[in-house]
Amino acid sequence: MPHETPLIATIVIGLVLAFIFGAIANRLRIPPLVGYLVAGVLAGSHTPGFVADQELASELAEIGVILLMFGVGLHFSLKDLLSVRAIAIPGAIVQILVATLLGAGLAWILGWSMQAGFVFGLALSVASTVVLLRAMQERRLIETERGRIAVGWLIVEDLAMVMALVLLPAIAGAINGGGANDGAIHAASDPLASYFNLGIGGVIALTLGKVAAFVAVMLIVGRRVIPWTLHAIAHTGSRELFRLAVLAIALGVAFGASKLFGVSLALGAFFAGMIMSESELSHRAAEESLPLRDAFAVLFFVSVGMLFDPMTIVNDPLPLLATLAIIVVGKSLAAFFIVRAFGYPTGTALIISASLAQIGEFSFILAELGVGLGMLPEEGRDLILGGAILSILVNPLVFAAVTYLKPRLEKRLPTTEEPTTEADAPTEEEPDVEEIRPTTLTDHAVLVGYGRVGSLVGDALKEVGKPFLVIEDADKTVAKLHDENIETIVGNAANGDILAAANLAQARQLIIAIPNAFEAGQIVVKARAANPVISILARAHSDAEVQHLQDLGADAVIMGEREIARGIVAHILDLEDPKPEGSDRIKTTKAV
Repeated sequence: MPHETPLIATIVIGLVLAFIFGAIANRLRIPPLVGYLVAGVLAGSHTPGFVADQELASELAEIGVILLMFGVGLHFSLKDLLSVRAIAIPGAIVQILVATLLGAGLAWILGWSMQAGFVFGLALSVASTVVLLRAMQERRLIETERGRIAVGWLIVEDLAMVMALVLLPAIAGAINGGGANDGAIHAASDPLASYFNLGIGGVIALTLGKVAAFVAVMLIVGRRVIPWTLHAIAHTGSRELFRLAVLAIALGVAFGASKLFGVSLALGAFFAGMIMSESELSHRAAEESLPLRDAFAVLFFVSVGMLFDPMTIVNDPLPLLATLAIIVVGKSLAAFFIVRAFGYPTGTALIISASLAQIGEFSFILAELGVGLGMLPEEGRDLILGGAILSILVNPLVFAAVTYLKPRLEKRLPTTEEPTTEADAPTEEEPDVEEIRPTTLTDHAVLVGYGRVGSLVGDALKEVGKPFLVIEDADKTVAKLHDENIETIVGNAANGDILAAANLAQARQLIIAIPNAFEAGQIVVKARAANPVISILARAHSDAEVQHLQDLGADAVIMGEREIARGIVAHILDLEDPKPEGSDRIKTTKAV
């Protein structure tokens, strides 16, 4: 067995350092991703000690991007995507133009060429997929209108960058006239474009045609094949094969989309997830891909940290600060005013602008390509890398600033009454996710989560006439609750303000119907502090989770597997010793 194991070393050292510094960051009450970035800096070539393989780390990080976009696609439908097209397409295009012009202006001040300014500005215009999605997921915004707009915006940026990566070699060839960089140009060009010797117009048409072909294949063929494959594997009863099928579909479609159609791996994975979301097994698919997704997403931040040279802060402080200002301030202001121009509330505009106030993986690719083609000086690449690291570091602070600015700006900037586009306008029944309206209920039950379990509990509470309210944050579920005239507080129950709005101090019961035991534990602790005598009922999937929640203060914890077993035993006993149809045993069994 060979002693040189760079892949194993990169994964192990990356994850171990990320765990150590992520835990330290969490202890200091700062986002764990800051710790992941620090871990990357320590594992990189710019600091002493162990140096991980940068190329391997980047490829591992790409798997994280694929699985993350696949997971987002599982929560989307084609209708959701098309619902935000009227703001996502023009908004992303205008924001890219503004950021590119700002970057080109800084390049001009630094004395760079026009093409260097174009590449530099373009690299500063596109947000990181991983950072944006992680920010949205942490705030439970993916399934909200804001999440749909942000993801739609991200996809438009993704397509624009695919176009840029294809066009840059052609532009460089036109500028250089087939000079010293001719080999790099042909290597980076589309093979078909090189074979047919297409001009810039032909390259654009070819790229759009390949993207359209990919979408058509996914909608016509993928829509039938992917759900059928998933159901066929599920019927085998093998969890191992099902998990393998999910990963094979996510990674296979992403890789095939990149190699056959020239679209990005992330976009291919997103469409794979979106097609799979039409299957009834999509929730299970999301659960199976979650552990790998989180692990590889961590490696993404580690790989980004490895690129950063801390001496850049000392050597070029002013250009670096100017680059950071364009990313964090320039892009954010552009996005804010674009969203406001479409008639969306100030809160929505702030969230979208904050989520876009960073750059990432596409920026690195553009920078490397620009340097290879002789269009961008190495100083520009260093500024892009430094700006990316710093913008990712300060992104949590940007979201904190949004929370502070929202009520102040809303007083000065009232929401436009008539949005620019009807189809894309926010509807009245879709509330602002940050808006918290305290309840007037007393002696009531608070139900956290209204999924498969929570909705059954809610039906039972309605049947017996028990006053209750629901805490939920998924848009579609919230709309359903409003249609049923059930009082709903929109938000994450782990948020103290949300629990306070539910009037826990005067509530009788708290029923936690969400499956996540860690999040449920946070809710139990805060609820017990708010009302020491409230009755708390939760759910769990294992004995360890039951013990965990009871130790934190839950009065009763129902483990689903145990209740299923009891139901099965009750049926067996009933078959051997039948009781009258109205017996308590039969009623209990049916309720389970």
